[in-house]
Amino acid sequence: MKNILDKKVVSWCLFDLANSSYSAVIAAVIFPVYFTTVIASDSGYNADLWWGSAISLSMAFVALTSPVMGGLADSSGFRKRLLIFYTLLSVFAVASFWFLQKGMALESFILVVAANIGMEGGLVFYNAFLPDIAPSSHQGRVSAWGYGTGYAGSVISLLIAFLIISRLSIEFVWPATAFFFLIFALPAFINLPADARRPMPFKNAAASGMRMSISTLRHIWKTPKMRRFMAAYLLYEDGVSTVIVFSSIFAAVTLGFRSDELILVYLTVQGTALTGSFAMASRIDKKGPKSVLINSLVLWTAVCGAVFFAQSKLSFFLIASMAGFGLGTVQAASRALFTQFVPEGKEAEYFGAYALVGKSSAVIGPLVFGIVSSTMQSQRWAVLALALFFISGLLIVRGVDAGFPNDTSTSES
Repeated sequence: MKNILDKKVVSWCLFDLANSSYSAVIAAVIFPVYFTTVIASDSGYNADLWWGSAISLSMAFVALTSPVMGGLADSSGFRKRLLIFYTLLSVFAVASFWFLQKGMALESFILVVAANIGMEGGLVFYNAFLPDIAPSSHQGRVSAWGYGTGYAGSVISLLIAFLIISRLSIEFVWPATAFFFLIFALPAFINLPADARRPMPFKNAAASGMRMSISTLRHIWKTPKMRRFMAAYLLYEDGVSTVIVFSSIFAAVTLGFRSDELILVYLTVQGTALTGSFAMASRIDKKGPKSVLINSLVLWTAVCGAVFFAQSKLSFFLIASMAGFGLGTVQAASRALFTQFVPEGKEAEYFGAYALVGKSSAVIGPLVFGIVSSTMQSQRWAVLALALFFISGLLIVRGVDAGFPNDTSTSES
């Protein structure tokens, strides 16, 4: 299709590059280890529970508010303004990490909750722009392009963090990450479709959003294929979210990875994830998101089992590289599959419900990991427990009567 890579699509993808700096540096690699080994170092294995609780609380807030906020965005036309608000909340919270010191676990907890709410809450409105900027025949590949660009953002932001740590001090990483997030989010703020001009006051729009969200959730519950997909998504996304949150902590605590080694591993994972996202982009449309999703869940189940038995840094490195290939694929395929359910004009409303399920899963997983790790005094059993989420999700999603090819043409267009 001509002009598929217009400024709206490019700006939408760049927002994924922007927020991936948060995902890589704050949520996955550097700050979690800094939190558990420096800020909450006196807590032992309970530091995992501290970190998991912060993620769970923020995800619970996003999960509970997303359907209403999505409905409000559709009824009021405030979609872009809400995207900007949530993004700035995350940016300013991350920049405030500069003031954190050893022993400030509570202050860190509060800032992490705020930063994660801003980041994850903004994704509701970001995802809702996908049907607006791409035709149905190309939504799968545009979704994958977004994730692929995001992995490039992870690589760039981690390289910047590595240079800062080696030449300055780790505390400078937090404002640098916030600045990276803000700068690459600006094209989306400027070029994504403008908010609709609607006369409905904000208070009335909020009430309308509540009614719309209840109606949407009822419709999803009464539609078997949507209900089944959401149940599967709840389970396997739980596993994905928890792996992202705890992978670097596992590598550091259980296998003794240093900060520079963690960055190298994560850079490799992001490289394979980027490769997987772009390699599978057109396949999601051609073969269907359901087929791609099932294959990705098989891969993730195998990864959890392999990590349980990993005894060396090299083995973990190889397993993580394999996992990376399926990371962007499972998320892009899920988003593309759900897009097939979304009625025109109700994008934010339905993606609010999508976020409710996705973020609800992130409430359970981190707590399960933290509790199992603390109880067993071993992170290996916590990792193995995650395989159950992928297996359950796989079994359920196989029965979803949706996710068929979007693009039935024989050319790539």
